[in-house]
Amino acid sequence: MAADVGSSSLQLPCVFSPKSRQYLALCAQDGRLRIWNTDSKTLHQEYVPSAHLSATCICIAWGPCRTVKEGPQRKKRKSEAVQEEKADLLAMGTAAGSVLIYSTAKGALHCTLDGGHSGGVNCVQWHPEDGLLYSGSDDTNIVEWDLQTGKARSKWKADRAAVTSLSVSPDGKLLLSAGQIIKMWDLDTKEIYRKFTGHSSAVTTLRFATTRPPDSNGLYFLSGAAHERLLSVWQVRQDGKDKNSVVSFTLTDEPQHIDLVQSNNKEEAVRLAVVCKDGQLHLFEHFLNGPCKKPLSPSCSVQMSDTKDSPVPIPLLAAALTADKLSVQLAYGNHLQPVMERVEINTAERHICLTRDIQTSLSLTMETSVSKVKTPIVNNKSKVLVPGLPGHQAPVKGTSEKRKKDTDTKEISIVERLGEIDLSTVPSEKGAPKGTASLQTDNFAVLLVQGLESNDTNILNKVLQTRKEMVIKKTVARLPLPAVLPLVEELTKRLQGHPFTAVLMVRWLKAVLMHHTSYLASLPDLVTQLGVLYHMIESRVKMFHKLTKLHGKLYLLMTQVATSDSSNTVIEVDHTAKLVYEEESSDEDEASGDEALRDDEDSDNWEEDEVLEEKMEEEQVDKDEEEGDPDIRRDSKENGEEDMEHGNESEEE
Repeated sequence: MAADVGSSSLQLPCVFSPKSRQYLALCAQDGRLRIWNTDSKTLHQEYVPSAHLSATCICIAWGPCRTVKEGPQRKKRKSEAVQEEKADLLAMGTAAGSVLIYSTAKGALHCTLDGGHSGGVNCVQWHPEDGLLYSGSDDTNIVEWDLQTGKARSKWKADRAAVTSLSVSPDGKLLLSAGQIIKMWDLDTKEIYRKFTGHSSAVTTLRFATTRPPDSNGLYFLSGAAHERLLSVWQVRQDGKDKNSVVSFTLTDEPQHIDLVQSNNKEEAVRLAVVCKDGQLHLFEHFLNGPCKKPLSPSCSVQMSDTKDSPVPIPLLAAALTADKLSVQLAYGNHLQPVMERVEINTAERHICLTRDIQTSLSLTMETSVSKVKTPIVNNKSKVLVPGLPGHQAPVKGTSEKRKKDTDTKEISIVERLGEIDLSTVPSEKGAPKGTASLQTDNFAVLLVQGLESNDTNILNKVLQTRKEMVIKKTVARLPLPAVLPLVEELTKRLQGHPFTAVLMVRWLKAVLMHHTSYLASLPDLVTQLGVLYHMIESRVKMFHKLTKLHGKLYLLMTQVATSDSSNTVIEVDHTAKLVYEEESSDEDEASGDEALRDDEDSDNWEEDEVLEEKMEEEQVDKDEEEGDPDIRRDSKENGEEDMEHGNESEEE
């Protein structure tokens, strides 16, 4: 039974091998094909296509199990002639229009099918027996490939729109194709057998649910489309009255991965496992026997979360039903390093939540037979250098000569090797070369990764409080891809703090979005991971609008207060101007007082009444003189004539 994969380019292909479920094949964001062993939980094989960046893998499908000859073997007896069938060939459709056939037995590329399509291949499907392969593309065509010759046997136009999904019937006589319309083809004549309409968006999933012939009214198939939260079941009727779906299975989100156990007769139920885009698994079991008006809800829903204080959901990538009805093979976590587990599920419970403690750091473990890494032998003559950090010195401490010669070839442990590494950098001076800037950014990148992995607040504060734009940009550009998402989460936490720290965090977030947008866009669960950041920014923008209104009102009030204050000051100035008369009168009084004192010195013997009359006359004379010629008055005072005048006046009196 070939496993089917949703052909939408937005979701990464991930599928278990048929029958034994021994292998899990998936293509991650980096375009590499990785095959994991579900028994040993290790990476079995890894294949990097030559054009894995330009022609990414869109869809994969396992071929039928077959007997594989692995190297020279001794001739077996007739009683030992039964060989085990294994999953071997794997078909990969690429965005460049080619189909790659990979052999797990050889661990290499089996063949490449070129020249059939002018657009990206959205879906591939194997024929159950004849060694044929069918592929659907954006160019609206279906191509039938012969793997023995590696060439196309036939090609025909299937739809007005792109062909997004294919499925071959269990007997190999019929082919389902879907674009905007689901069509059933007779593979012998390549003519349309039936048409089915009912989906408003592109159909991403097609699967035959029963193995019965179409003329018995017992042939059923199911379909799922993008942006639809249900699976529709269609019945192929002999009278042709099969315009509408007969059964609907309700889901929580768009179907992403489907596995089912087909029904061979009416007394046998169809078992269905659906992994949705939101990371939940839904299990169904239903007897297909005519239409059912009400949509069917899942018999059991499975969700996974971690063991932290505030649990975070763990997305399920794929699920496979086993021969044992109580257990399900699951793959969850990250596409770069998925976790595989066989779980027993009690279907009596409608909702099940499984808690698992998964590591956030990625460490790819490979089997010893595949790995070719050799451990170096370090002696006293060798030097250990730190990779990627220019200017760092790492001298190895010399061993004592008293040791035996045999100890020279002894391996040094990792702890000793790390202890002997001296991470002392070159001190920065005014005349330092230009390489010191790159050294600083290298140090910042290494420190940032260490702080994110160890969750060390001191290291993160030291790095994230940098204000230099160039240092921030170069540090973010040197970050490895697995550290980008933890950095975004750390920035999200710090953005919720004080506004002064938020200003610095915005600079880092801007640099991350500038350098790593393509990587972030390739993450399947980006919306859930960046939801907190999005809502926080949206709430702050809402507050900014209100604050802007408040700022405008306060500005109007302040301008009105300022204008009223300025008008008050103008009135006060006018008041002071009116007081000029009082100041002049005080000066005249003072002047008259001074002159009266001088007259008193000259005429001490006169009576007060007479003196007052004389003073009044003198003041009147002084005023007349000042009004007449003030310059003469001033000159006379300067030349000392003032005393003479007083003397003459006294004599005349």
